[in-house]
Amino acid sequence: MNKKLIIFLSALIASSLLFLVGFLILHHYKVTTVYVEGNIHYTNEQIIKMVTDGPLGDNSLYLRFKYKDKGIDNVPFIQTMNVEVLSPDTIRIMVYEKALAGYIEHLGKYMYFDKDGIVVEVSENMTQGIPLVTGLSFDHVVLGEVLPVEDPVIFESILDITKLMNKYSISADRIAFDKAKHQTLWFGEARVSLGTGENIGEKVLKLKSILPELKGKKGLLRMDNYSEEMKNITFELDD
Repeated sequence: MNKKLIIFLSALIASSLLFLVGFLILHHYKVTTVYVEGNIHYTNEQIIKMVTDGPLGDNSLYLRFKYKDKGIDNVPFIQTMNVEVLSPDTIRIMVYEKALAGYIEHLGKYMYFDKDGIVVEVSENMTQGIPLVTGLSFDHVVLGEVLPVEDPVIFESILDITKLMNKYSISADRIAFDKAKHQTLWFGEARVSLGTGENIGEKVLKLKSILPELKGKKGLLRMDNYSEEMKNITFELDD
């Protein structure tokens, strides 16, 4: 056997082995199961695509090195995402979303702010599950800065009501404030007047049991003076 043939056969065997090893690695570490936790604003499919998009995106060995000690940032509405390889064919994606209290409409865009009133996202798309807040007075909006409202204490009221609604699984379309800081929640064409915040916990707890009765109705439910001692609630139908 001549030298050239030996070299050719050796190279062929080596390349075949490399191909076989590569095939086995790709097959053995191919991701077939993905767990997604903590996401609200994005679907599981959208989160998975963000993580696995691109060449070798479905290879757990590649993902282990790509996301080792490194989260995924710069995604709207998300603080960070962590990728954990549970086994060669299974990964888990932990999503940590930004804590949003509400949003305002300004210049044709939706401005989302956190519990401190800091504008954390600006989007052309409305996100379900986050209430529109109206009645705030401001003349400009800057991403990353606090909304320049006249009384920043109002953000505490917004946070209180949104935390209570989350606690009792209540989703309002809008939180409206008037000049006296009276709060009104909107559920379709039904409105609920809560007053200025006194006994707010008791009011929202009671509201949870009343909401099914408001479905499809158009009017104002007055809970301004409701408390455990004074169970004063009236409903005024719109004309």
